[in-house]
Amino acid sequence: MTQTRTRLERGRGALGPALGLVHTGRAATRALLTAELGVTRATAGAVAAELEALGLIKVDTRPNGPSGAQGRPSHRLDVAPDGPVALALQVHSDGFRAALVGLGGGIVATAPGCTTVSADPAQVLGEVVRAGAELLGAHGRVCVGAGLAVPSAIAEPEGTALNPLHLAWPAGAPVLRILTEQVARTGVLGPDGRPVPCFVGNDVNVAALAEHRHGAGQDAQHLLVVASGHRGVGGALVLDGRLHTGSAGLALEVGHLTVVPDGRPCHCGSRGCLDIETDPLAFLEAAGRPAGPEVSLLRQAADLLRTQYADPAVRGAAHVLIDRLGAGLAGLVNVLNPDRVLLGGLHRHLLDADPERLRAVVADRSLWGRSGSVPLLACALDHNSLVGAAELAWQPVLDDPLAALGG
Repeated sequence: MTQTRTRLERGRGALGPALGLVHTGRAATRALLTAELGVTRATAGAVAAELEALGLIKVDTRPNGPSGAQGRPSHRLDVAPDGPVALALQVHSDGFRAALVGLGGGIVATAPGCTTVSADPAQVLGEVVRAGAELLGAHGRVCVGAGLAVPSAIAEPEGTALNPLHLAWPAGAPVLRILTEQVARTGVLGPDGRPVPCFVGNDVNVAALAEHRHGAGQDAQHLLVVASGHRGVGGALVLDGRLHTGSAGLALEVGHLTVVPDGRPCHCGSRGCLDIETDPLAFLEAAGRPAGPEVSLLRQAADLLRTQYADPAVRGAAHVLIDRLGAGLAGLVNVLNPDRVLLGGLHRHLLDADPERLRAVVADRSLWGRSGSVPLLACALDHNSLVGAAELAWQPVLDDPLAALGG
């Protein structure tokens, strides 16, 4: 057995952690990989070489060092530019989209999104899977798995959508089973020649995972994400790098916190929930603007905030929603004590419009005013739910690259 192979055998348990470090950008060089893994330089080199042989990363053995630097620069590590991809799928109230996402969270390609969603989950998932299969065929990349993001609580492990309130799908739709069937029917195959494994997650949950690994949530230990999508509001919590989904996948349904006690009836049966009082439709109604059918509600609301904030009606509507959102965030921060809060969707644009007002509301309603010091930041990734759906499919590879890719 060669010396390199002996080192690899010693470091084989480090393949997954090493890939995760490159995937999240925390080990851009072999020197950083060595330090992060706590192994010898030779073992780190053997691990990197094996990941390169699997087609996952690229090792640059002759990098250019900074001007005036002493010694030979460390080998650079990056994701393989033509490596495998995950098939990422998203369905929301205004349509669906398919994408190919590589290691590192980079979107390789996207298919044009549909603007109507059928009440039949099998029809919708069949269409979006076919769109993804066409992308794979056009780009000729190896696929490691398929991940789907949907605006619903997802029961684990069965993968049923318990409350797809804004999709007109039946409660309890077996989306994981349907997705698996559609992937097999469409012929999306993995490296072993069999249909790729499939995964389903709540859209805000997977968005939080993407932001923690590749976006504004990096390095946070207790990350809270609250986002208003095309309709409704969702939340997620990442603790020490892992999504907190509760005992059955139903944790952090923050959209159903009451922020207006005598507010409008919510789909959940309560009144005045974040879900119904701080989403794009609520903003358009508060501003006295009709919701047009030709553009998504989220885009209409964001465009209105960006281009007409000087209008007193628009600014007043923004203040109303900021105050409601701040009340909800204060309650969440009091209970969860996160070290960072990220806002997505319309909430991201409300933060941009008047960050001081939102921070003041959170501080005013927080325990001892301490929660007012928690950073409130905008989500950084444009398509974080798609990237997060891909993270679900990448996870088995990150856990055990050899087993996942048949090595």
